[in-house]
Amino acid sequence: MKIHEYQAKEILVNQGVLVPKGRVASTPEEAAAITRELGGHSVVKAQVHAGGRGKAGGIKVVSSAEEAAEAAKALIGSSFVTHQTGTEGVPIRSVLVEELVDVASELYVAMAIDGAAEGVVVIASAAGGMEIEEVAETAPEKIIREPIDPVLGLQPFQARRIAYGLDLAPELVRPLSTLFDNIYKVFLENDCSLVEINPLGVTSDGKVLAMDAKLNVDDDAMFRHRDLQQLHDPEQEDALEIEAREFDINYVKLEGDVGCIVNGAGLAMATMDVTHAAGAAPANFLDIGGGADEAKVAKALKIVLSDADVKRVLINIFGGILRCDVAARGVLLAAKEMPEAMRPMVVRMLGTNAEEGRDILRNSDIDVTLVDNLKQAANAIKNAI
Repeated sequence: MKIHEYQAKEILVNQGVLVPKGRVASTPEEAAAITRELGGHSVVKAQVHAGGRGKAGGIKVVSSAEEAAEAAKALIGSSFVTHQTGTEGVPIRSVLVEELVDVASELYVAMAIDGAAEGVVVIASAAGGMEIEEVAETAPEKIIREPIDPVLGLQPFQARRIAYGLDLAPELVRPLSTLFDNIYKVFLENDCSLVEINPLGVTSDGKVLAMDAKLNVDDDAMFRHRDLQQLHDPEQEDALEIEAREFDINYVKLEGDVGCIVNGAGLAMATMDVTHAAGAAPANFLDIGGGADEAKVAKALKIVLSDADVKRVLINIFGGILRCDVAARGVLLAAKEMPEAMRPMVVRMLGTNAEEGRDILRNSDIDVTLVDNLKQAANAIKNAI
């Protein structure tokens, strides 16, 4: 689960991390009042679950309360589009109004789960304020990675090593080491999958401030954090992803035009690879799981068909707990309930009752191409326009 910047900063402050002075505002009048409290100058920042706000005009520096009100009025209530949101964007319901800070240098600091390291890894760079993906591609030597032992935790010598690696003044090593320790506590106590501060600002008077903050909580741990559940903002999520979650369907919206329905996460990844091999791109990741029934299969297909970007559908089922005939009847159920939304389909079925499932689809009146292997699937996708 993602939360807004102002919420993440409140959590960090409670753990001793310094942030710029400021408050969240939901109206232009509130933004103006906060700016007056801050001395007449402020930064007005759109609160959305997306990066790239500065490039997209979501962060505005203002020099008066009136300018703050104008900036807030332009942002609040609008749909904000960045490279991370898709073309529809996400709604802005509030802005964070913060003091202007004299920053001498900007750093990047994050802690994230790393599957290869089998634990939490600290990622730091002196190239803060930039997209870390860009830094990793153009100047990987500028990125410091420090794995944390899950039993021992972050050790003081590791924090010092990271601080020294950022090539800062010696007097900043102690506050940075304390900062890393505090971030790790936030990470553990809130069952985070990511805590990212970009940029981490070093001010001209030697303070270290979290100028921005991103905090993601592991969905599987939310039952332990009733306080964090209240921070969930469904308006920032794709409506189809929310609907899929209600039916226990693993669905993630992507940017392609091939709707994918698969049972099993590994098979889903292979199916998306097949889609790319066909010169196309998947419109989604969707795993209906092994225990799906007809209704769940139908719901999955209806969710995929509700995506206006989907031009064709690839169904790849390996029958086990989910029998292929059950999956086929679920497809027919969706076709019956949404006949106007049906798209050309490519279907591969193997495993339990595969021939029965194929016969059900073969004898139906839907536009379906049955294939035996992934190579055939890729070729069929090319022709299913």
